[in-house]
Amino acid sequence: MTMGFASKIQHIYETKYKALLLITLLLIPAELGVIAYSKITTGDYFHKGISLKGGESYTFPVTTDIDIPELQQFLSQQQPQADITIRGVSEFGKLTALIIESSDINEAELLASVKSRGIDTEHYSKESIGASLGQVFFKQTIIALLAAFALMAIVVFITFRSLLPSSFVILAVVSTTIETLAVVSLLNIPLSTAGIAAFLMLIGYSVDTDILLTNRALSRKEGTLLSRIYSAMKTGMTMTLTAIVTTTIAYIFSDSDVIKQIMLILTIGLLFDMLNTWIQNVAILRVYFARKEAPRE
Repeated sequence: MTMGFASKIQHIYETKYKALLLITLLLIPAELGVIAYSKITTGDYFHKGISLKGGESYTFPVTTDIDIPELQQFLSQQQPQADITIRGVSEFGKLTALIIESSDINEAELLASVKSRGIDTEHYSKESIGASLGQVFFKQTIIALLAAFALMAIVVFITFRSLLPSSFVILAVVSTTIETLAVVSLLNIPLSTAGIAAFLMLIGYSVDTDILLTNRALSRKEGTLLSRIYSAMKTGMTMTLTAIVTTTIAYIFSDSDVIKQIMLILTIGLLFDMLNTWIQNVAILRVYFARKEAPRE
């Protein structure tokens, strides 16, 4: 009798877990390669917004629809020395302003180029962040991320009081963070301080699902290991899928670019969290329990 599709997936999940584990582990050097390539080609591990590297932000009011990608390409051709990012500000789905961010930009040439596209340059506003201040913000965000990882590791070790299971949780969280950062770098998303906040939120959510899994596997004794894993998966997947639906809806319907960036990073990270929790961490735990329970000669 031919197994149904769901049964086949379950059969692969239960019997080919070592191969699936290898795939998730190979993703880590692949994503590190993406980040390293970005560093080699651009000088940064990811595309920094002006809040992290310094620069100028110009806001122009608009009353008509603007082709933002076409305008960005035009301005980049006019000022090839500048790294230009253009964002739209919308209210109730209608474009009301353009925000042009860049470093090393010639203001007079920018205004002339924008005016030639029929955009009002009489009532624009400008904000500047110095390069040194941007570097300070960047250093502070790195310190915040490292502190978050350190405190997370301490909590995990206190919770389980066992080196290997705690290390599995930390590996899953680190994998999720690296893979999300690589995709952000690949998509050339200008990461701002809001994006860093999204990564901090992602670390908290990721460690939550991994602790749920590890706690069910280690602490509970009823049933088999797989039954405990499926019990944790039912709860964890419900939480994660609900969060993904929420962040996706917020990304689609929000008019704020800051909220959009946070929601996009969280959505990408939650997808990787499912992979690293319910494939990588599950497989490692199964190998761990198999070796722990194997009879010693």
